[in-house]
Amino acid sequence: MPDPTRPLVLLTRPEPGASRTAARLTELGFCPILAPALVIRTLPTSLPDRTRLQALLVTSANALLALPPPWHAHPLFTVGTTTAAQARANGFSYIHNADADATALVALVTKTCRPADGALLQLSGSGQGQDLTHALRAASFRVIRRAVYAASPAPSLPDTAKTALAEGNIAHALFFSAATARVFLRLVRHAGLLEQLRTIEAITIGPPARMALEAAAWRRIRVATRPTQDAMLACLP
Repeated sequence: MPDPTRPLVLLTRPEPGASRTAARLTELGFCPILAPALVIRTLPTSLPDRTRLQALLVTSANALLALPPPWHAHPLFTVGTTTAAQARANGFSYIHNADADATALVALVTKTCRPADGALLQLSGSGQGQDLTHALRAASFRVIRRAVYAASPAPSLPDTAKTALAEGNIAHALFFSAATARVFLRLVRHAGLLEQLRTIEAITIGPPARMALEAAAWRRIRVATRPTQDAMLACLP
């Protein structure tokens, strides 16, 4: 049950990231209402010979589960602090964190690595990460890309989220991607709760998520100053 003494924040991030963000919200004095818009499932994949790779690239913590312990000694490049922290918890030893977005990750890789030193293994979600691959290949790197997870739309909103929306108890909602924003609006529309969004301030990780949310009327839509979880949480009162 939601804690009525704490401000309610709707969290649309899928698991396993949702639980980690929910814990941060609780630490900050908020009551998270989980409403994952996507369901993450691991895909079977074959990994290349790791002895021929100079580094690994991930843009989401969802990709880390595809790398068993023997891979943890390889240099790992992450797009953000949350993914870097999860990688450290998983046992990775050499982590380079771009602490921003895919553009910053490309800049960090090109500054740190040399094309002649071996291929890069990029692990991403199905249908994601092509821009990162193209940018690194344009910089003369050999990039091996593997899709190791897929994100599917959630079938419906959880009952707890429906109740909190219907009663008008939610003041803020967090959106970590354009995909979650689009699916969330579809689920809200199906639940007949679209009008309830007018009293909610949406906080997004970047402009693409904001554009997706503009299909509905909100009290306000804010874009975090940087594409990180910490910057999003800093937007909360």
